[in-house]
Amino acid sequence: MAGHGFPDERDELAAPDAVAPEFVTRRSRGRDARVRAPRSRQGPWRPGAHRADPVTLLEGQAATRDRDIVPLRYERMSTSPFAFFRGAALLMASDLATAPHTGVTVQLCGDAHLSNFGLFGTPERRLIFDMNDFDETFPGPFEWDLKRLATSFAVAGRHRGFSEDEIDTSVRASVAGYRSAMRHAADAHVLDAWYDRFDAEDARRRIRAERDRRRADDDTVARLDAVVKKARKRDRMRSFAKLVEIVDGQLRIIANPPLVTPVEDLLPEPGLLRDEVSIMRELLSAYRTTLREERHPLSEYRYRHMARTVGGIGSVGTRAWVILLSGRDDSDPLLLQAKTAQPSVFERFLGAGSHRSEGERVVRGQRMMQAASDIFLGWHQVTGADGVTRDFYVRQLHDWKGGIDPDTMTPRGAALYARICGETLARGHARSGDRVEIAGYLGRGRAFEEAICAFADTYAEQNEQDFATFRAALAGGRLPTMSSGERET
Repeated sequence: MAGHGFPDERDELAAPDAVAPEFVTRRSRGRDARVRAPRSRQGPWRPGAHRADPVTLLEGQAATRDRDIVPLRYERMSTSPFAFFRGAALLMASDLATAPHTGVTVQLCGDAHLSNFGLFGTPERRLIFDMNDFDETFPGPFEWDLKRLATSFAVAGRHRGFSEDEIDTSVRASVAGYRSAMRHAADAHVLDAWYDRFDAEDARRRIRAERDRRRADDDTVARLDAVVKKARKRDRMRSFAKLVEIVDGQLRIIANPPLVTPVEDLLPEPGLLRDEVSIMRELLSAYRTTLREERHPLSEYRYRHMARTVGGIGSVGTRAWVILLSGRDDSDPLLLQAKTAQPSVFERFLGAGSHRSEGERVVRGQRMMQAASDIFLGWHQVTGADGVTRDFYVRQLHDWKGGIDPDTMTPRGAALYARICGETLARGHARSGDRVEIAGYLGRGRAFEEAICAFADTYAEQNEQDFATFRAALAGGRLPTMSSGERET
């Protein structure tokens, strides 16, 4: 079987308890990567003399987005350094690309900050914890995701007014969690590493054990229980009741501009309206070929209505639709989100990927990294009524989804959440990259951990400086605000 890429059977018979030679080689490759990128050199962050201007980068990014919505993005980013960090993935990608890296490649989440982790329902109707945003996913050095995750806890901790020691504890927990989980995956049986996941009950047990170990009162368990309860309520029927009404006997998505704008309000001309609806019907029909199941429940639903939506921070200004479908009758709804997929912020620094469309990149990256994925997740490319061709990915809107609000985290809760996020990121990287090679690079010491903590602290400082520059550009009129946008229209 060796000629087919499988281990030689004679090796197994000769030393049944020995680690297979290729696993030893993979771990050695990880140790070799320390020569290219010494672990101690992973931090702190030091900007170069020719560092790109952050405002110029944001201006360039806005050129490919809907101009009337971009001011809303800037408004959301201006509320705090953490909100700015959430929208500044391009800035951090530009900075990471200037420093030496390991070359140990995984499928990057691409935007692995703490708010992009959360709870969602699996097709088996279990509530699990995982990453939930893959707009920027791309193959790249594993440490780039971890640096963004660790820095997000430093930025959020500063925003919350935590002490330096409290911030360091949560940042360190994210890196330690990653290193521990990756080592476990590297040492585990192959299928155990692939099937590993973390669900809501695991989280409850983990938090209760931590509380009991410390023998301290903490409301973290109660907070988690509230998040789980809320997530289970956020199903398709609740979204339907909140977003849909009956108008003249027809199901219609409720207008709430600029966040939700029905298609007829965007395209009042009957011809354009028919074209856009026809294009969306084409998308729904064609994207079925990218779904995993050959016999899929989507075939039993029919189109009813659609509306443009605005969500998040980083994706504001990219075109997104909510599509209302119905099955057996009007009480059997399905809400899908069709979201524009633009090139990953990493593509300009790492070169073109192997994907044929940006929607395919997002979906395949998500499927690789998540323990379980939405059965409605797929992609397609369409040309809109405006003549512009766009890549879309499609997913179900709100199906048992929930997350932790960073503005309510206690220092102890932040540290535990950071460790869980680090472990979760490691599981995703272990599926999409070489877990044994990564573990070989990390080693069993704390050199890498110390370096990433130093990076997170110094990059959080850089983020605050960029935030001040950004706010000055808004105040000075260089970047459009909501009020200036209204004056222009």
